[in-house]
Amino acid sequence: MTIFKLEHAKPVYYADFVAYTLMIALVSGLLIRYAPRDQWRHIALSVAGAVAAWPLIEYALHRYVMHRVEPFRGWHMEHHDRPRAFICTPTIYSAGLIFTLVFLPALASGNLWVATGLTLGVTIGYLAFSWIHHAVHYWRADGAWLRKRKRLHHLHHRPGSACNYGVTTSFWDDVFGTRSESGNRAGDGGKT
Repeated sequence: MTIFKLEHAKPVYYADFVAYTLMIALVSGLLIRYAPRDQWRHIALSVAGAVAAWPLIEYALHRYVMHRVEPFRGWHMEHHDRPRAFICTPTIYSAGLIFTLVFLPALASGNLWVATGLTLGVTIGYLAFSWIHHAVHYWRADGAWLRKRKRLHHLHHRPGSACNYGVTTSFWDDVFGTRSESGNRAGDGGKT
């Protein structure tokens, strides 16, 4: 029996979307109900800042952790090899990482409300990423935006390609020169 299983049955795979949606709704409700009014502006800025920072977090994790650091690289390559399999990080692990890497360090700043806002914003970003990543693999692309996301992500999945790490946006691929319409980056030699 394995502790960390990446491929899941359909209901478990979809439960991740439900769990994060419920977490976001619950935390938002708790903040509205219990946060002192004088903290609302700080909370709103924290949430907005974390949502705005999400694409860079996503890009860095995808490019530098999922494609270069074992065992994450091996797990991620399983997704590249079988892009329509129900492969995802178990909710308990992703939620635990968000709590450990976002909430706890932010809480060390001494402001529970800001820490909660930052964590909420990162969680919103992660859920948006999850939905978009699911859509590029499973949904029919009727609109231009999703067609473009699907095409770029398909190029990312090509063997040997080292491009298009952004799923929610190509902004950071443009900034770091890793966006490609052909599937390979100039001078990259196909290194993933």
